[in-house]
Amino acid sequence: MNHSDRLTAFVALGHRLNRLSDDEIIELAARARNQNNWFDEPNVRAALLGVAALLDEQSLRPWASRYRAEPEISRRVGVVMAGNIPLVGFHDLLCVLISGHQLLAKPSSEDKLLMTWVANELIKIEPRFAERLAFVERLNEADAFIATGSNNTARYFEYYFGKRPHLIRRNRTSLAILTGQESAEALAALGRDIFQYYGLGCRNVSKLYVPEGYRFDALLDALEPWHTVLHHNRYQNNYDYNKSILLVNSVPHYDNGFLLLTEATALVSPISVLHYGTYTSEVDLVDQLTDAAEQIQCIVSDGHQYAGSFAFGQAQSPTVSDYADGVDTMAFLAELS
Repeated sequence: MNHSDRLTAFVALGHRLNRLSDDEIIELAARARNQNNWFDEPNVRAALLGVAALLDEQSLRPWASRYRAEPEISRRVGVVMAGNIPLVGFHDLLCVLISGHQLLAKPSSEDKLLMTWVANELIKIEPRFAERLAFVERLNEADAFIATGSNNTARYFEYYFGKRPHLIRRNRTSLAILTGQESAEALAALGRDIFQYYGLGCRNVSKLYVPEGYRFDALLDALEPWHTVLHHNRYQNNYDYNKSILLVNSVPHYDNGFLLLTEATALVSPISVLHYGTYTSEVDLVDQLTDAAEQIQCIVSDGHQYAGSFAFGQAQSPTVSDYADGVDTMAFLAELS
C-alpha cells in the first residue's frame, strides 16, 4: 500500500462520515454515551463531522504532500490517546498511518468505542490497514511514542518512553481576547468555543482577556442560547458545586444561571466556570500572553484580528495542519527513519 492508496482511503473515510444518517449517528452516540456520559449526541455528531472536515481531499492532499511520502523504514509507533472529547486521538492515527508507519494505539477508556469504530470503518474501506493498525493495552513493542495526557502523566511518560523517540504533550488550554467592540453576533459565536464539548477540550476557551473596565452584560446576554448545557446532569452538578464554593468564600463573580465568571490568574477553569483577566494596553496584553505561551493551545479573537488566532466560533474546528501543542507530528514521524 503506497502513499496514494493511503490518502485515497482516508478521503473515502471522510465521505463515509459525511454520509452518516441521523439514525446511524444517534445509535453510535447512544453507545458512546454508555461508555462516557459526556459524549452526548450533539457532541458526537460534531466530532464525526470535524474528522470528516480534516479528511476533505482539497486540504488533505496538499497537507500530506509537504512530507516524505514513504519512510525509509516503517516503524511501530505507540500512541497513548486522550479521551476528554470524542475522537480527540484521531489526528495522531491519521498522521501515523499517512506517514507510512504502523500504529499501536492505546485508546482512552473514555473514548475507546468511537476510536475503534472509526478505525474499523477505515479498514472496511482499505483492508490492508488491518496489518498497520492495532489497538493494544501495552506499548512494549513500539519503536517510538506519541502520548497525550496531564502534566502529571507526562512525567510518567517521560520516565517510561524517554529512551526512545517520543512526542509527549501536556496540559494546555485556550483563551479569548475581547476588546469591548464585539457585536452581539461575534459574542454569540464565542459561545461555541466556551461550551462545545462542555468545555472539556484543550481548545475550549477557559479564560478571557478583557480591557480594564469591561462590562460583561452584552457577553452574558449573547451566551444565553447555551443555557441548555444545564440539561446535562454532570454539568449541572459542576455548576451548583462551583457556585456554592464561590458564594461560601465570598469570591466576586458574575452568574447568568449556567456560567460563572470570576477574575483569576489561572488559565484553566473548572467546568461551568470561566476565568477572566484584564489588560491596560496591547503591550500589556502581549506580555501576559507571552508569559502564558507554554500553556496555550489556541487563542480566539473577533475576526481573528490577533496574529495566529482563530475567529470566534472556530476554536473547535482545527485544520489538518493545526498540530496539538504546536508541534509538527508529521515532522516528528518523518525523522524516525
